[in-house]
Amino acid sequence: METDKEKELLQLKEVTIRFAGDSGDGMQLTGTQFSETTAWVGNDLNTLPDYPAEIRAPAGTIYGVSGFQLHFSSEDIHTPGDQPDVLVAMNPAALKKNLPEIKKGGMIIVNSDSFDIKNLNLAHYDSNPLEDGSLDGYQVYQVPISSLTANALEGVKLSPKEVARAKNFFALGLMYWLFNRPIDNTVKWIHEKFAKNPEYVEGNEKALRAGYNYGEMTELFTARYTVEPAKLPKGIYRSISGNEATALGFLAASVKSGLPLFLGSYPITPASEIIQYLSTYKNFGVKTFQAEDEISGITTAIGASFAGNLAITSTSGPGLALKTEAIGLAVMTELPLVIIDVQRGGPSTGLPTKTEQADLLQAVCGRNGEAPVAVLSAATPSDCFNMAIEASRIAIKYMTPVILLTDGYIANGSEPWKIPHTNEIPEIPVKFRTEKEGFYPYLRDENLARPWAIPGTPQ
Repeated sequence: METDKEKELLQLKEVTIRFAGDSGDGMQLTGTQFSETTAWVGNDLNTLPDYPAEIRAPAGTIYGVSGFQLHFSSEDIHTPGDQPDVLVAMNPAALKKNLPEIKKGGMIIVNSDSFDIKNLNLAHYDSNPLEDGSLDGYQVYQVPISSLTANALEGVKLSPKEVARAKNFFALGLMYWLFNRPIDNTVKWIHEKFAKNPEYVEGNEKALRAGYNYGEMTELFTARYTVEPAKLPKGIYRSISGNEATALGFLAASVKSGLPLFLGSYPITPASEIIQYLSTYKNFGVKTFQAEDEISGITTAIGASFAGNLAITSTSGPGLALKTEAIGLAVMTELPLVIIDVQRGGPSTGLPTKTEQADLLQAVCGRNGEAPVAVLSAATPSDCFNMAIEASRIAIKYMTPVILLTDGYIANGSEPWKIPHTNEIPEIPVKFRTEKEGFYPYLRDENLARPWAIPGTPQ
């Protein structure tokens, strides 16, 4: 055990932290930055973003609480954790919503400035939980985050509202200090993100450093914690989300098959990021088409497959239901096609920002007539990369549609990903039929797959 300016530095094997506050408090950004830094330190980690709908509930209410959970360790881990060890609650609603899931004896850091009568009433508290003994059994640290942020940003040319919005960086700086994380990566990110707004750079950086220095100087905390880097296989790692891994997997499949990649898709939460990621890879010949509806999204992909492309379409549960007839068409025409279903809560239009894994029967059986398809599922965010390649390989080899299942947690969650060398990714053989003699559309190869003949092939 070491000491750091008279404060103990305690070594832990693993920690689960949850940041929680209003949907406008920047908890997703805070959690993402902490995760990126933790990955850079070398810990294994897994994340679980949890946010409300874009149509925000009133500020200060339980329905408007946004959260971000991450589990990091000095050993190999596979989940974002169950019960958090640490809760950072930016207001009473965040505390009330998340308290039942916090481990007994766990650490709770609250923004004590927000525990006023108005916010307590909005969270339906009859009394102040910081004073009535209801938090006995937890390690509660009351930090006036809002006022400390305002003091730190005094003199910066920001409006009072903009100053208040910087409090998430104060909380992030404090957590960096508490868990022995460097702030340099986030400082660099702030300078890059707000390069066109120097006052935002100054304000956010000052808030971040103020939070870190508060941990250093206050007598509230008598110890800080460290988690040693995980002993992972040697290689180059980066933090990756499920949707990004899915996009990169199909990009790799395009390169390894030699086929141009086409994505026809109608934006739908939580799958929209796939088309956003792939649209940035035009230098690889990727074509992305934002369709006017789900049916157009899949039928353009079927057309692209008919023309000899590696064709994919992305959606979620409600969209998969709308694509059903077109999937039957792809089965009937025996065309390679991958349908990505990033599952969300249902039924019907369902819950865009909540997750379920309830589309399996729809994927396997949800078509009229006899229209079987192959169905794969990803286990983790990084596994989406491998499953995207495998789905492409099966679709091409057997000339069939393939459904790839992920879900909202996997899609938005992230973990360290060992970047594979291109030589480690197997080639995907593609053979187009060019011989006229003896050609029939219903011919079969050793896999019972029909020949892939592109329209316009010279006779």
